[in-house]
Amino acid sequence: MSGSPLETAEVWDAVAVGYGEFAAAVMRPFAVLALEFAALTSESAVLDVAAGTGALSLPAAERAGRVAAVDISPGMLRLLADAAAAAGLHNIVTDVADARELPYADRSFDAAFSMFGLMFFPDRYRALGELHRVLRPGGTVVISNWAPVCESPLLTMLYEAFAEAVPELGEPQQDFLSLENPEVFQSELRTAGFHGVVIQRHSIVTRFADGAELWETMVRSSAALQLMRTLWGEELWAERSRRVREYLDRRYRPNQPLPAIALLGIGHKPQLD
Repeated sequence: MSGSPLETAEVWDAVAVGYGEFAAAVMRPFAVLALEFAALTSESAVLDVAAGTGALSLPAAERAGRVAAVDISPGMLRLLADAAAAAGLHNIVTDVADARELPYADRSFDAAFSMFGLMFFPDRYRALGELHRVLRPGGTVVISNWAPVCESPLLTMLYEAFAEAVPELGEPQQDFLSLENPEVFQSELRTAGFHGVVIQRHSIVTRFADGAELWETMVRSSAALQLMRTLWGEELWAERSRRVREYLDRRYRPNQPLPAIALLGIGHKPQLD
């Protein structure tokens, strides 16, 4: 693994509970949509990479024969396993593993997904190659990534609030070399060997009781914010968090709709591969 703290299990374990709640509200609708692009049956084998607490694995298990959920965070996978047991879903197996070295044989799955995980991987090309390797010919891959901050009202609101507390943050800058760029997204999927690649833009609407709930939800579910909290120390964190809340109290109306925008990349492994 590389040196970024966001590539370690510990930082994701620390936000597992809050992340699970956020995933249910924001990520699961995108996951359910992603499943529509794969013709799953009761015989299908599904792979969910960076599965987290199960936003995709749980609904996939209701349609497929078996689901393999992979993540680097044992804490996330424990919550996933607990949720599966509570729902009576016995066809999910969890594996703590690196997406760059999946513990599965070639051509093991009919469909593979990664919801909002690939953006954190230190080597996207290698991870995409692994997804291609473990898919059966004709299999489908679906990957999601957030749209640029400036295009997503939810992320824009949060960024503006955070910039109020940390003025040196400046204006949000799009990373044109990341999966935020549909051309890069499509190119990387094609380079990995996928055919018929399309990048689609989708949105869902989020609502919060007030600005305090919005901020608390983000803090409890964001590994990046928890990392900042550790680096800054509690005194500086408390001061900056107060400024964020004040901004949201002024700008966010109770239950105001805030669309969240994501890009879905869909591709297929050639039949003759």
